[in-house]
Amino acid sequence: MINFPTSFLPFFILGLWTCSAVYAKPLKVYVLCGQSNMEGHAKISTFEAMRIDPLTKPMLKEMVDGQGDPVVCDQVWISYYTGGRDNKGEGFGKLTAGFGSRRDPAQASDNIGPEFTFGIYMQKGLQEPVLIIKTAWGGKSMHTDFRPPSAGPYPFSEQELENLKKRGKNLKEAKAEKTEQTGRFYRLMIEHVRKVLGDVKRVYPGYDPSKGYEIAGFAWFQGWNDMVASGTYPNRGQPGGYDAYSECLAHFIRDVRKDLKAPEMKFVIGVMGVGGPLDKYDSPRYVPIHGSFREAMVAPASLPEFKGNVMAVPTAPFWDSRLQEIEDNQGKVKQMAGFLKSKHKDHSNKDGAMDSKAQKAYLEKYRKELISAEDETYDKIARSNAAYHYFGSAKTIARIGKAFAEAIIQMRKK
Repeated sequence: MINFPTSFLPFFILGLWTCSAVYAKPLKVYVLCGQSNMEGHAKISTFEAMRIDPLTKPMLKEMVDGQGDPVVCDQVWISYYTGGRDNKGEGFGKLTAGFGSRRDPAQASDNIGPEFTFGIYMQKGLQEPVLIIKTAWGGKSMHTDFRPPSAGPYPFSEQELENLKKRGKNLKEAKAEKTEQTGRFYRLMIEHVRKVLGDVKRVYPGYDPSKGYEIAGFAWFQGWNDMVASGTYPNRGQPGGYDAYSECLAHFIRDVRKDLKAPEMKFVIGVMGVGGPLDKYDSPRYVPIHGSFREAMVAPASLPEFKGNVMAVPTAPFWDSRLQEIEDNQGKVKQMAGFLKSKHKDHSNKDGAMDSKAQKAYLEKYRKELISAEDETYDKIARSNAAYHYFGSAKTIARIGKAFAEAIIQMRKK
């Protein structure tokens, strides 16, 4: 028998009471849903960039243990449903790194998505067990794949119908195919959430059915496939060009609350921020499109019916501007290589006097002027994927997950 000092007993008893109070509450359930950036393409190796940045170093301490390995969260469980058309499947267990994008849905990867820090900070804020149900698939749209029931059938524009005719497509067959695709991933998401909640102990063995559960929050992180869909949104980049997205997203919020029987569920819209703050764009070419799409994502949060229970969270502030600058400069180097080979009239080899060796030396000198050795090192530790996946940067994805959790906690407190 362990003998505690008398002075310690009040604290020991208080600890027992606190644990009892925590477990007396319904299990908090959070649904995370979206496309490739909700899957998550930030490799664990990019944690190193967080360590050398004073802004993210404190966060990294929450993400790794004393040996520097990703933490395993004892009070957070996750079910992750993902995969392509023919290999859909589930991975589940205690939350840790590896629940990001997966080749095999049932096997841990070396990636994280927003779920990792979302779970860490949600549990830290609530001080009680958490269950995350994540459903995410790359390359999916709101206009078709996740289209909610109350939004109705997909509305073909005249431009789309004309393009189908020009390509020799049978309109009846094309419309039937679209009908089959419409809402498919919305239904898969709802079905999986219901499956998990129908047998919570399968995912979270310590679950006490007598306490029940509460679907307390939903985070939506999607957008790329709609933003680039010029056929669906022929006036994109113009005022109101993405209004149909806003309307669809509002229907989505209403429908998930209805279908999951969670009318009070808090909802977070992760506003796509690929490219970073608009005023930092190197070229103004994409500003109208990116800007108007972000506004369309934010719009549902301002509807009176959603006041205080839907929050739009911008992700552009978490963009790694240093990686963007390096990528821009890498593009300039690549462009210069093309100029040298083509003997461009405005560049050094316009007379064709440089042989391949001289071109290589010139290009290397040009590269060093734009990209330092420190930049090269940083790029290697901070980046693991393409720009449209937020560079596969843990610095970015970790802060996004934390922001989603904090937004839901903030709404719950209000």
